[in-house]
Amino acid sequence: MGTEVSVYLWHDDPEKGKEAVAAVFAEVARLDQMMSTYIDDSLISSVNRDAAKHPVAAGDELFELVERALDISVLTRGAFDITYDSVGQHYDFRQRLRPSEQVVASELPLIDYRLVKTDRNQRTVHFLAEGVRINLGGIAKGYAVERGVDIAKRYGVRHARVTAGGDTRLLGDRLGQTWMVGIQNPRNDDEVAVTIPLADEAISTSGDYERFFVEDGERYHHIIVPATGAPAGEVRSATIIGPDAVMTDALSTSVFVMGVDQGLRLISTLPDYEGIVINADGEMYYSDGLRPPD
Repeated sequence: MGTEVSVYLWHDDPEKGKEAVAAVFAEVARLDQMMSTYIDDSLISSVNRDAAKHPVAAGDELFELVERALDISVLTRGAFDITYDSVGQHYDFRQRLRPSEQVVASELPLIDYRLVKTDRNQRTVHFLAEGVRINLGGIAKGYAVERGVDIAKRYGVRHARVTAGGDTRLLGDRLGQTWMVGIQNPRNDDEVAVTIPLADEAISTSGDYERFFVEDGERYHHIIVPATGAPAGEVRSATIIGPDAVMTDALSTSVFVMGVDQGLRLISTLPDYEGIVINADGEMYYSDGLRPPD
Protein backbone atom coordinates (compact mmCIF):
# COMPACT_ATOMS: atom_id res chain seq x y z
CA MET A 1 0.00 0.00 0.00
CA GLY A 2 3.00 2.28 -0.40
CA THR A 3 3.40 2.65 3.35
CA GLU A 4 4.56 0.85 6.48
CA VAL A 5 2.10 -1.47 8.20
CA SER A 6 2.58 -2.41 11.86
CA VAL A 7 0.70 -4.75 14.20
CA TYR A 8 0.89 -4.83 18.00
CA LEU A 9 -1.23 -7.32 19.92
CA TRP A 10 -1.42 -9.37 23.11
CA HIS A 11 -2.45 -13.02 23.39
CA ASP A 12 -2.25 -15.46 26.30
CA ASP A 13 -0.89 -18.07 23.88
CA PRO A 14 2.34 -16.81 22.22
CA GLU A 15 1.96 -19.14 19.25
CA LYS A 16 -1.62 -18.03 18.67
CA GLY A 17 -0.41 -14.45 18.91
CA LYS A 18 2.19 -15.06 16.20
CA GLU A 19 -0.45 -16.70 14.03
CA ALA A 20 -2.71 -13.68 14.50
CA VAL A 21 0.04 -11.26 13.46
CA ALA A 22 0.84 -13.34 10.38
CA ALA A 23 -2.84 -13.50 9.46
CA VAL A 24 -3.20 -9.72 9.71
CA PHE A 25 -0.21 -9.15 7.43
CA ALA A 26 -1.55 -11.75 4.98
CA GLU A 27 -4.86 -9.89 4.89
CA VAL A 28 -3.16 -6.56 4.18
CA ALA A 29 -1.14 -8.20 1.38
CA ARG A 30 -4.35 -9.63 -0.09
CA LEU A 31 -6.00 -6.21 -0.09
CA ASP A 32 -2.91 -4.64 -1.65
CA GLN A 33 -3.09 -7.16 -4.50
CA MET A 34 -6.70 -6.16 -5.06
CA MET A 35 -6.62 -2.39 -4.57
CA SER A 36 -3.17 -1.16 -5.58
CA THR A 37 -3.01 0.88 -8.79
CA TYR A 38 0.73 0.08 -8.91
CA ILE A 39 -0.01 -3.60 -9.60
CA ASP A 40 -0.94 -4.17 -13.25
CA ASP A 41 -3.09 -7.23 -12.64
CA SER A 42 -4.88 -5.92 -9.55
CA LEU A 43 -8.66 -5.73 -9.67
CA ILE A 44 -8.66 -1.94 -9.48
CA SER A 45 -6.17 -1.75 -12.36
CA SER A 46 -8.48 -3.82 -14.52
CA VAL A 47 -11.35 -1.50 -13.58
CA ASN A 48 -9.28 1.52 -14.57
CA ARG A 49 -8.29 -0.16 -17.82
CA ASP A 50 -11.71 -1.25 -19.04
CA ALA A 51 -14.54 0.48 -17.16
CA ALA A 52 -14.83 3.28 -19.74
CA LYS A 53 -15.42 0.64 -22.42
CA HIS A 54 -17.94 -1.49 -20.54
CA PRO A 55 -19.08 -2.28 -16.97
CA VAL A 56 -16.41 -4.27 -15.12
CA ALA A 57 -17.19 -6.86 -12.46
CA ALA A 58 -15.51 -5.53 -9.31
CA GLY A 59 -16.29 -8.34 -6.87
CA ASP A 60 -18.14 -7.80 -3.61
CA GLU A 61 -15.32 -6.25 -1.59
CA LEU A 62 -13.98 -3.71 -4.05
CA PHE A 63 -17.50 -2.87 -5.20
CA GLU A 64 -18.67 -2.11 -1.67
CA LEU A 65 -15.65 0.10 -0.99
CA VAL A 66 -16.17 2.03 -4.25
CA GLU A 67 -19.83 2.56 -3.38
CA ARG A 68 -18.92 3.71 0.10
CA ALA A 69 -16.38 6.14 -1.38
CA LEU A 70 -19.06 7.55 -3.69
CA ASP A 71 -21.40 8.03 -0.72
CA ILE A 72 -18.66 9.95 1.10
CA SER A 73 -18.20 12.10 -2.02
CA VAL A 74 -21.85 13.09 -1.73
CA LEU A 75 -21.49 13.71 2.02
CA THR A 76 -18.46 15.97 1.50
CA ARG A 77 -19.86 17.66 -1.62
CA GLY A 78 -17.01 16.37 -3.72
CA ALA A 79 -14.12 17.17 -1.36
CA PHE A 80 -13.49 13.42 -1.29
CA ASP A 81 -13.28 12.03 -4.81
CA ILE A 82 -11.63 8.76 -5.85
CA THR A 83 -11.35 10.02 -9.45
CA TYR A 84 -8.60 12.45 -8.33
CA ASP A 85 -6.13 9.98 -9.84
CA SER A 86 -6.97 11.30 -13.30
CA VAL A 87 -4.57 14.12 -12.31
CA GLY A 88 -2.81 12.40 -9.41
CA GLN A 89 -1.32 9.73 -11.68
CA HIS A 90 0.89 12.42 -13.23
CA TYR A 91 2.75 13.09 -9.97
CA ASP A 92 5.94 11.22 -9.12
CA PHE A 93 7.15 12.35 -5.72
CA ARG A 94 10.31 10.26 -5.75
CA GLN A 95 11.37 11.78 -9.05
CA ARG A 96 10.02 15.23 -8.06
CA LEU A 97 7.77 15.34 -11.11
CA ARG A 98 4.42 17.11 -11.37
CA PRO A 99 1.94 17.63 -14.22
CA SER A 100 2.10 20.79 -16.31
CA GLU A 101 -0.72 23.33 -16.19
CA GLN A 102 -1.82 22.07 -19.59
CA VAL A 103 -2.05 18.46 -18.37
CA VAL A 104 -4.01 19.50 -15.27
CA ALA A 105 -6.42 21.56 -17.42
CA SER A 106 -7.00 18.67 -19.83
CA GLU A 107 -7.50 16.05 -17.09
CA LEU A 108 -9.51 18.18 -14.66
CA PRO A 109 -12.93 17.43 -16.25
CA LEU A 110 -12.25 13.75 -15.50
CA ILE A 111 -12.14 14.40 -11.74
CA ASP A 112 -15.81 13.92 -10.99
CA TYR A 113 -17.18 11.08 -8.88
CA ARG A 114 -20.45 11.35 -10.82
CA LEU A 115 -18.62 9.83 -13.79
CA VAL A 116 -18.44 6.54 -11.85
CA LYS A 117 -21.58 4.42 -12.08
CA THR A 118 -22.20 1.23 -10.13
CA ASP A 119 -24.68 -1.59 -10.58
CA ARG A 120 -25.50 -3.16 -7.22
CA ASN A 121 -27.18 -6.21 -8.75
CA GLN A 122 -24.32 -7.03 -11.11
CA ARG A 123 -21.52 -5.69 -8.82
CA THR A 124 -20.03 -3.74 -11.72
CA VAL A 125 -18.29 -0.38 -12.08
CA HIS A 126 -18.63 1.72 -15.23
CA PHE A 127 -16.99 5.03 -16.18
CA LEU A 128 -18.93 7.56 -18.25
CA ALA A 129 -15.82 9.06 -19.88
CA GLU A 130 -12.58 7.77 -21.35
CA GLY A 131 -9.59 8.59 -19.16
CA VAL A 132 -11.34 8.42 -15.79
CA ARG A 133 -9.25 6.65 -13.15
CA ILE A 134 -10.07 5.76 -9.58
CA ASN A 135 -7.67 5.39 -6.68
CA LEU A 136 -8.69 4.20 -3.22
CA GLY A 137 -5.63 5.67 -1.51
CA GLY A 138 -7.85 7.87 0.64
CA ILE A 139 -9.93 5.01 2.03
CA ALA A 140 -8.22 1.62 1.48
CA LYS A 141 -5.72 1.87 4.36
CA GLY A 142 -8.58 2.58 6.74
CA TYR A 143 -10.35 -0.47 5.39
CA ALA A 144 -7.17 -2.53 5.77
CA VAL A 145 -6.69 -1.69 9.46
CA GLU A 146 -10.37 -2.40 10.14
CA ARG A 147 -9.96 -5.79 8.48
CA GLY A 148 -6.77 -6.34 10.47
CA VAL A 149 -8.61 -5.85 13.75
CA ASP A 150 -11.41 -8.15 12.58
CA ILE A 151 -8.82 -10.86 11.83
CA ALA A 152 -7.17 -10.39 15.23
CA LYS A 153 -10.54 -10.81 16.97
CA ARG A 154 -10.99 -14.19 15.30
CA TYR A 155 -7.84 -15.36 17.10
CA GLY A 156 -9.21 -14.27 20.45
CA VAL A 157 -7.22 -11.04 20.62
CA ARG A 158 -8.79 -8.30 22.80
CA HIS A 159 -5.98 -5.71 22.81
CA ALA A 160 -4.32 -4.64 19.57
CA ARG A 161 -3.18 -1.76 17.43
CA VAL A 162 -3.04 -2.04 13.65
CA THR A 163 -1.48 0.86 11.73
CA ALA A 164 -1.05 1.54 8.01
CA GLY A 165 0.62 4.88 7.34
CA GLY A 166 -1.51 7.58 8.95
CA ASP A 167 -4.39 5.22 9.79
CA THR A 168 -4.67 3.33 13.06
CA ARG A 169 -7.37 1.06 14.48
CA LEU A 170 -7.25 0.28 18.19
CA LEU A 171 -8.85 -2.83 19.64
CA GLY A 172 -9.66 -2.37 23.31
CA ASP A 173 -7.22 -0.55 25.55
CA ARG A 174 -3.53 -1.07 26.23
CA LEU A 175 -3.89 -3.73 28.94
CA GLY A 176 -5.79 -1.53 31.36
CA GLN A 177 -4.38 1.79 30.17
CA THR A 178 -5.40 4.01 27.29
CA TRP A 179 -3.36 4.01 24.12
CA MET A 180 -1.44 7.28 23.79
CA VAL A 181 -1.51 8.27 20.12
CA GLY A 182 0.64 11.15 18.95
CA ILE A 183 -0.13 13.51 16.08
CA GLN A 184 3.07 14.50 14.31
CA ASN A 185 4.22 18.08 14.01
CA PRO A 186 3.84 18.54 10.24
CA ARG A 187 7.10 20.49 10.03
CA ASN A 188 9.23 18.39 12.39
CA ASP A 189 9.42 14.61 11.99
CA ASP A 190 10.83 14.19 15.51
CA GLU A 191 8.19 16.24 17.32
CA VAL A 192 4.66 15.34 18.41
CA ALA A 193 2.18 18.21 18.13
CA VAL A 194 -0.34 16.68 20.54
CA THR A 195 -0.93 13.30 22.21
CA ILE A 196 -4.44 11.85 22.59
CA PRO A 197 -5.54 9.06 24.97
CA LEU A 198 -7.73 6.57 23.12
CA ALA A 199 -9.26 3.10 23.47
CA ASP A 200 -11.24 1.03 20.97
CA GLU A 201 -11.22 3.82 18.38
CA ALA A 202 -9.86 4.61 14.94
CA ILE A 203 -7.66 7.61 14.22
CA SER A 204 -6.48 8.85 10.83
CA THR A 205 -4.20 11.72 9.90
CA SER A 206 -3.73 13.21 6.43
CA GLY A 207 -0.76 15.54 6.06
CA ASP A 208 1.19 17.47 3.48
CA TYR A 209 4.40 15.91 4.81
CA GLU A 210 3.70 12.30 3.82
CA ARG A 211 4.53 12.38 0.10
CA PHE A 212 5.77 15.69 -1.21
CA PHE A 213 8.54 17.75 -2.71
CA VAL A 214 9.29 21.45 -2.63
CA GLU A 215 9.94 23.38 -5.84
CA ASP A 216 10.60 27.12 -5.97
CA GLY A 217 9.36 27.45 -2.40
CA GLU A 218 6.04 25.70 -3.11
CA ARG A 219 5.10 22.37 -1.55
CA TYR A 220 3.61 19.79 -3.92
CA HIS A 221 1.98 16.85 -2.16
CA HIS A 222 -0.40 13.98 -2.85
CA ILE A 223 -3.71 15.36 -1.54
CA ILE A 224 -5.43 16.89 -4.56
CA VAL A 225 -8.32 19.36 -4.47
CA PRO A 226 -10.85 17.80 -6.87
CA ALA A 227 -12.15 21.20 -7.98
CA THR A 228 -8.74 22.50 -9.09
CA GLY A 229 -6.49 19.48 -9.60
CA ALA A 230 -3.85 21.18 -7.43
CA PRO A 231 -2.53 20.11 -4.01
CA ALA A 232 -4.59 21.46 -1.10
CA GLY A 233 -2.88 24.35 0.67
CA GLU A 234 -5.06 25.59 3.53
CA VAL A 235 -3.88 23.12 6.19
CA ARG A 236 -0.83 21.08 7.10
CA SER A 237 -2.63 18.12 8.65
CA ALA A 238 -6.11 16.89 9.49
CA THR A 239 -6.79 14.18 12.07
CA ILE A 240 -10.13 12.44 12.58
CA ILE A 241 -11.09 10.16 15.48
CA GLY A 242 -14.09 7.83 15.44
CA PRO A 243 -15.38 4.26 15.60
CA ASP A 244 -14.69 3.27 11.97
CA ALA A 245 -11.28 3.58 10.28
CA VAL A 246 -12.83 3.59 6.81
CA MET A 247 -14.65 6.79 7.72
CA THR A 248 -11.76 8.38 9.63
CA ASP A 249 -9.45 7.72 6.66
CA ALA A 250 -11.83 9.28 4.13
CA LEU A 251 -12.79 12.15 6.44
CA SER A 252 -9.20 13.13 7.21
CA THR A 253 -8.61 13.55 3.48
CA SER A 254 -11.89 15.43 3.10
CA VAL A 255 -11.23 17.84 5.96
CA PHE A 256 -7.70 18.45 4.67
CA VAL A 257 -9.21 19.51 1.34
CA MET A 258 -12.07 21.52 2.87
CA GLY A 259 -9.96 23.50 5.32
CA VAL A 260 -10.49 24.38 8.97
CA ASP A 261 -13.91 26.06 8.90
CA GLN A 262 -15.77 23.89 6.42
CA GLY A 263 -14.02 20.73 7.55
CA LEU A 264 -14.78 21.07 11.26
CA ARG A 265 -18.31 22.18 10.41
CA LEU A 266 -18.75 18.86 8.59
CA ILE A 267 -17.34 16.91 11.55
CA SER A 268 -19.77 18.68 13.89
CA THR A 269 -22.64 17.07 11.95
CA LEU A 270 -21.30 13.53 12.40
CA PRO A 271 -22.01 11.92 15.79
CA ASP A 272 -19.08 9.97 17.28
CA TYR A 273 -16.44 11.70 15.10
CA GLU A 274 -14.02 14.42 16.21
CA GLY A 275 -11.24 16.29 14.47
CA ILE A 276 -8.00 18.21 14.99
CA VAL A 277 -6.72 20.42 12.18
CA ILE A 278 -3.37 22.20 11.94
CA ASN A 279 -3.64 25.08 9.48
CA ALA A 280 -1.06 26.50 7.08
CA ASP A 281 0.29 28.78 9.85
CA GLY A 282 0.76 25.89 12.27
CA GLU A 283 -2.25 26.82 14.43
CA MET A 284 -4.26 23.95 15.91
CA TYR A 285 -8.06 23.76 15.85
CA TYR A 286 -10.34 21.24 17.58
CA SER A 287 -13.86 20.05 16.90
CA ASP A 288 -16.49 20.84 19.53
CA GLY A 289 -16.25 17.49 21.31
CA LEU A 290 -12.52 17.73 22.01
CA ARG A 291 -10.95 19.85 24.71
CA PRO A 292 -7.61 21.48 23.82
CA PRO A 293 -4.80 20.47 26.21
CA ASP A 294 -4.08 22.91 29.03
